[in-house]
Amino acid sequence: MRSRRDFLKSTVLGTGALSLTPFFNTFGATPQESGFPKRFVFIRKSNGERPNEVALPGLTAKEKALEDKKLPFEVDLRDRELPFYLRALDKHKDNLCILQGLSCMMSENGHYSFSSIMGAYKSNRNSLSGIKRATIDFELAKLFPSPFGHVELSLTGNYSAFRSGIVSGYSASGPHQRNYCYADPQTAFNELFGAVTDPGMVGTDNAMFKFLESEESFKAGVLEGYEKLKLSNHIDSLESTVARNVKLSQMAGSIAKHIPQIGKIHAAGGLNASYPEKQEAMTEILIAALVTGLTNVVTYTIDELSTPVRGLPGNEGDLISIHSIGHGGGYSGVSSDKIRENIRIGQIKQVARIVEGLKAMPEGKGTMFDNTMILYFPEGGETHHGWGFEAPYVILAGNNCKLDVAGRYFRVPYHATEGHKTIGNWYTTLLNAHGNPIKHYGDLDLEMSRKKLAQTGFIREFMA
Repeated sequence: MRSRRDFLKSTVLGTGALSLTPFFNTFGATPQESGFPKRFVFIRKSNGERPNEVALPGLTAKEKALEDKKLPFEVDLRDRELPFYLRALDKHKDNLCILQGLSCMMSENGHYSFSSIMGAYKSNRNSLSGIKRATIDFELAKLFPSPFGHVELSLTGNYSAFRSGIVSGYSASGPHQRNYCYADPQTAFNELFGAVTDPGMVGTDNAMFKFLESEESFKAGVLEGYEKLKLSNHIDSLESTVARNVKLSQMAGSIAKHIPQIGKIHAAGGLNASYPEKQEAMTEILIAALVTGLTNVVTYTIDELSTPVRGLPGNEGDLISIHSIGHGGGYSGVSSDKIRENIRIGQIKQVARIVEGLKAMPEGKGTMFDNTMILYFPEGGETHHGWGFEAPYVILAGNNCKLDVAGRYFRVPYHATEGHKTIGNWYTTLLNAHGNPIKHYGDLDLEMSRKKLAQTGFIREFMA
């Protein structure tokens, strides 16, 4: 098998030994200690994530009492049975962490969190004025630069049909800066690999350029005050998109070896593709984007309440509304709880596919996955109408991960009690471990502040 180091040496994306190529210098990259960047995949799910469904089966009586009372404890995952929907990760227990008890009260909860779950603030339904800061994925992308910087994917819709093309996303590159995302596999393929497969896309005749251009034409006519100030950043994006595509077209021969296969069903937005088919195609694109070095950070909204679910195993003939099952609605005799579980099973299979795809790619003395962290989490707390008292995270961490999380089931103290941790603490931990010594990332929890409980800083138990 050709190693990733060999592949990178043969492309302008490569760092070679310790020196930077002109291409990397163009994008502001800095050498990493190991010669390889760290990578992060954020997978957002809708409809909440109920803590009892993430809890380990087969806990001892003492452990079960702590779990039920939401008191802190931890166990080693490696000799424990996983919850049923996580079984696709059985052979990856050494890399798995189940993190229970983090709160997200400072984020928006309920049906949608928009950018707030990844920025630890109330985003006012993702209004430009409500976006306070760069979301955690963009902050990490700054630490590990790449040609695309950050890639956002989504499988969202209007209940009856999927969105397609390039649409507004949920991540944020900075205050008042809403990101864009690729809403269907074919668009993602065209935009990420189009400069290789279609050299004619390197100029202004591509979807991203047209999307940004239309956005700026609209904003220039209607925005006032500080919102108008952000135009210059997006105008720069128009120019950098063309420049980046020109560079990528020069890499065509090397990147072509890793271009994903997504199938003809995804052409023209993939109107007839099922939800599982779209998931599988997006997963292959995600893996290829990381393998080729086009990005080191991907955020993937794997569903939202309006995502149309067709072709789900057990309900193949139904058009399932995630919103409806959140309110207890079943389909074709299958209960809402079972359908929720089947949706999660399909999503975790995609997580396992990402892990296995990266473990199959040699890098240095190990694999690409050694330098990767995958985070699967609910965008709206613990249930359909989440409150934010708990937001469970399922984490896969490679062997070179700078955090001590792998192989652990870890429950932090419950919300607004001594020692409790918020998503702000978790994101602060990620940043501190990877080169940004920020004191605290995100807004503070009002109840914690009222009780004068400590709530800033990283989670010490996780620092390697």
